[in-house]
Amino acid sequence: MRAARLELAFPGGATGSTLIIGADGAEDLSAFGPDRTSIVESQAHHHAALKARGFQVSAAAEGSFDTILVTLPRARAAARARISTAAQHLAANGVLWLDGQKTDGIEAIIKEIRGFSGLSEIHSKAHGKIARIDDPSAVPADWAGSETSPAPGFSACAGVFSAESVDPGSAALAAALPERLPTRIVELGAGWGWLSAQILQHPGVDTLHLVEADHTALDYARRNVTDTRAVFHWADARNFRLPDPVNGVIMNPPFHQGRDADPGLGQAFIRAASGLLTGAGRLWMVANRHLPYENELDRHFAEFEEIGGDNRFKVLTATRARQRRSQ
Repeated sequence: MRAARLELAFPGGATGSTLIIGADGAEDLSAFGPDRTSIVESQAHHHAALKARGFQVSAAAEGSFDTILVTLPRARAAARARISTAAQHLAANGVLWLDGQKTDGIEAIIKEIRGFSGLSEIHSKAHGKIARIDDPSAVPADWAGSETSPAPGFSACAGVFSAESVDPGSAALAAALPERLPTRIVELGAGWGWLSAQILQHPGVDTLHLVEADHTALDYARRNVTDTRAVFHWADARNFRLPDPVNGVIMNPPFHQGRDADPGLGQAFIRAASGLLTGAGRLWMVANRHLPYENELDRHFAEFEEIGGDNRFKVLTATRARQRRSQ
């Protein structure tokens, strides 16, 4: 979608060393040569796809660059933090660009930037804008952001899921878990680790695999969950596998891609869970009550039932995974 804007901003292609902060693994980046372009991308699936295309990809910015393009995330505080990071890694006389969709708040961020810097070469196209910040050195120091404390003893930051407080769906799932849990468990979509910490308080658990696609969230999970039984995986939960099956999967799957609801995400998590479990293994999951997951559970498990929840959430459990048993 933003390829049309990139063509306007970089008609002859980007020059010099270039950094892109945030990129979809499948998007058109023909304006940037892989041999001179680095990309910061914290989502595991986008990171892997971009790396396969020949780009230099990392989870955090290092060094200085002649040109930096910041892709605007939805969260305002996270957008400010990305701009602050870009300003810190810009070479002398370097050029800093900002790109985003109107639905992700580009207009509001541009208005804020005008309070301390001019903007040049503003292009509107494909329901978004791209603009060059005239004075990146004027980016306010407090845009770097600060950590949040979503629960006592836990830390997170803007941009990760539920950074301000414990997600109520996760709280409902934790409350519905049985007292004793299986020995080998995977949490798909572990975030910054609150639910994992609750799982580890139950008797029976020998190993807990925390699987999270967001590198930043997983870094916080490592800090928040220091139990030696925890094993951390930066990976896309939808295709995560282990050498040996486990006997428990616990998850609060996402159901949004950007601003759009996408039940297919949770359905993919269910398929992944069935491939991780032994035949006698059990899945526990929580979902918003309106999401149509029962048919997917029926496809991949011989038994499932609702065991908790309220008018907002449903807590479901399933066992006898069909995918694992058919292998």
